[in-house]
Parts: sequence; structure tokens; C-alpha cells
Amino acid sequence: MPSIVLTAINARYSHVSFGSLYLMANLGELREDALFIERDLKSDPEQVLQDIASHRPRIAAFGVYIWNREILENLLPKLRAALPEVCIILGGPELTAPQEDDPLVLVADVVLCGEADLRFAELCRNVLNGLPPTEKIQFAEPPDPAELALPYDLYSDRDIANRVVYVEASRGCPFTCDFCLSAKDKHLNRFPLDRLRPELDRLIQRGVREFKFVDRTFNLNLDYTTTLLDFFLNHPTPGLFVHTEMVPDRLPDGLKNLLQQFPDGSLQLEVGVQTWNPEVARRIHRIQDYDRTENNLRWLLSETGAHLHVDLIVGLPGETLESFAQGLDRLVDIRPHEIQINLLKHLRGTPLTQHIKPWCMEFNHRPPYEIRRNQQMNQEVIAEMTRFARYWDLVVNSGNFIRTSSRLLAARPSAFEAFRAWTRWLYQRLNRTHAIPLDRLATELFTWLTEAAGQTPSDVAEALYADYGQAGHPDLPPALRPHVANYQRRRPEASGNRRLKRQHRHHH
Repeated sequence: MPSIVLTAINARYSHVSFGSLYLMANLGELREDALFIERDLKSDPEQVLQDIASHRPRIAAFGVYIWNREILENLLPKLRAALPEVCIILGGPELTAPQEDDPLVLVADVVLCGEADLRFAELCRNVLNGLPPTEKIQFAEPPDPAELALPYDLYSDRDIANRVVYVEASRGCPFTCDFCLSAKDKHLNRFPLDRLRPELDRLIQRGVREFKFVDRTFNLNLDYTTTLLDFFLNHPTPGLFVHTEMVPDRLPDGLKNLLQQFPDGSLQLEVGVQTWNPEVARRIHRIQDYDRTENNLRWLLSETGAHLHVDLIVGLPGETLESFAQGLDRLVDIRPHEIQINLLKHLRGTPLTQHIKPWCMEFNHRPPYEIRRNQQMNQEVIAEMTRFARYWDLVVNSGNFIRTSSRLLAARPSAFEAFRAWTRWLYQRLNRTHAIPLDRLATELFTWLTEAAGQTPSDVAEALYADYGQAGHPDLPPALRPHVANYQRRRPEASGNRRLKRQHRHHH
């Protein structure tokens, strides 16, 4: 029986608990006495409980995140009842700033805050040697990446074949955005390249073709970044795909030259613009050069084959709906491949707390802690923008309606107002934002664009027909087929833009 059971409850099967892999990799001599269990939100909580309890471990450890907090609040008291003597150790982003009356803190024996890669192993040794923890809440100092055992050998062949493979080149962030968990970081540590590159090479040899870097800021150090990009360019493997998060106003010529060398569709660059309002950005301690950001985004789109994913946030302190709309319109005019619209979240331990009272901000007290209202946007407006963001994902970001969504956004002078009108109309007809079949969505798009926007039925149907083919869907809804000249029924094995859809799936 293993003495240590480390359990990860992931948001979905395709995700891997990267932090848990680091804990396992750094257990040293205890690694052979530890078991790693991964489940996801579709798993039966009672079965997860039985799986853990059946091993009767002395230590049960869990990472706590937005998506699994409620499950763990239900599961851990039952685990305590089933195994009264087990030492429960918790960590993760949800416990960055733990409160003593937090239900998870109350049921835990130890809460490890911070980067606990090495501290976790030390704590396990003490517990197994009969030295119970003296403090419930403990803080781990960020380790030197050079001292860490890397976890990449823990990816199984099944992981490589079916799941997102996460990698990291650095930890920490030099920026201090008030909404971010990294706002209080005082470090930016990079992993030694002489250790990282051989690990990446082994992953490629094992068949990994899609790498997702979790670094907050991949392109801060030009020499380091170019060395990593050179590594991938020197491994010209068919199907190789690299996802990174980039700072948009830092693209020196040397980096531009490298980005141009990547084949079309082999890079995805995630860019957090978040707001185009300089006053709001200053208020939340976000520093960026907006003109340079726009110029760099346009350059990336015109001069490279990278897939560009850009983030905007609804509900930042001082951001009005009009200001957000202007920012979205500006971004739509730039035309990145994907615009992710997120509602502001009050993550535990972030400096966003200081803005709550001055800006009359109210957040949901349960995960994912999204904003409910503020001084500029009342509860009705926030609810509307929640629907707006959901429909935007379904139509604009999904990869299912590339041509049709362009028609939708052009239906009125403002892209924001065009999509807002569609959002209101669709919600009035369906009264829901989830469980909308693709054919129903296509039919509603056709109805809106032809009746409300006055577009020619044959033009709209042709756009939908082309979108269905590119996205790999077999056929149009029956009501739309008569409007397509030379319509031919497609077979289910129609190919299409599956790489694009895979990129969206990995991000969401």
C-alpha cells in the first residue's frame, strides 16, 4: 500500500495536473512509496473517495483550484471520517491566502502556500517519520529551478497520445496586475536551458507534437526566448505546435525574425491585452504601450503564420461598458484569430481587493468568483455581458462560423453593438446560453442575418455552407440547403480546420 496518495481533480480529461507532477517528481526516495491519482469533473466523487480510501494512505494530498474546490469541500470531510488518522495536505491557487475559517482549512492538517515542490517532500518525510506538523498554514519559498527534478518523464504514453502536454521555461512574473495571482511575485526564475532542452527533445522523440508553455511571460528575455524558439525550429517535426503567452509590446527584431520562420499554424501566441483604456490599466498597475501593442498585433497577423489569441476583461475597476465596447471594436478591427472575453474574477489573495469598496464591486462568493456588479455596470449589464461572452465563444471563437461571424460583426457600424443586438435577440428566443445544438445555432444565425440584418439569404447560406465544410461538419440544416447553389450533401468524414478547433479546445 502506498503511504502517500496525491490526488488531482482536473477540469477535464485532456488537462494534466502539472503542479502535481512536480510534487511527484521531487519526492526523492519517497517517490516509490507514492501513488498519483488523476480524475476530472465527470468522475463520481464517491468513487474518487473509495479509490483513495482503499489504499489507506498515511498522507492524502490535493491541489485546490477554482474548478475543484466545491468537490473537495464535499469529499474531504468524508475522507476524514473514513480515515481519521490520515494527514490531509492541501495546496494550490485557491489557498494562496488561506483563511482559518475556510472549510478546506478546517478539515486539513496542513495547508502549503506557494511553490511547494520541495517543501511538500520535506513535510511528507516528517509525517512518515512520526513528526506531526506543528503549524497548519505553512508558506514555501520559491525554489531555485536548478534544484528541481523535472517532471516530464511522468507523462505516460497515454498522456502524450491524448492530452495537453504542459511545459514551463520560467516561473513568476515581473508585472503587478491587481487581478492576477502573480501580482505579489517578487521573482522571475528561469529553468536552466541545458536541463530543459534535453527534456523537450525526449518528449519529441516520444511523440509529443503539441507543447503548451505555462509561463506567464515567455518573451521577456530575448536571448533565452530565442534559444528556445531555435530549439523548435531545429526540430522540424511534422505537426509540431507550440503555445506560448507573449507580452505584446515587446517584439524586438531578433524575435520577429524567428517568429517568421515558423510554419503556418505551428505557433499559438496568447496575448493579454485585458483593457485598451490607459486610465484603467494604470489603476490596476498594468503597464503596456498600446500603440506598440496594436502595431505588433498587426505585424504578427500579416507577417507570421501564428494563431493569435487575445484576452479582454469585462468589469475592471473604472471600465465602463462604452470603454469596453471601444476596446473590443479596436481589437475586432485588428482581426486576431480569437478574442477571449472574460468576466473579472476576484481570485483569493490578489490586490484586486483594494478596489472593491472604492468602485462598489460585488463578486460571487463561490467559484469562479466572477463579478456581479460594480459602479459602472449594474447586475443586469453584467448578466448581459456574461451571455455576450458565452455567445461570442459559440459563434466567433469556436471555429465553426468564421465567414458567418464576420458577416454578423459587420451588420452594424460597431462590432460590439452588432453582437450585442444578436445576443439580446438570441437569448430572447432561446432563454439559455448552453446546450444549443450546432444546427440550431446555424439556423438562428441565418434567421438573424437575413431578417434582422437584411442580408441576402443565398449569401448567408453560402457562408454557412463554407463554414460547415471548413470546420469539418458533414451537412447544413435542411432549411438552409435550398438557398445554396449547387448544394451537395457532405459525408461525415469531411475534413476541415481541425487544428483550429483543437487550439480552441486546449485553451478553454
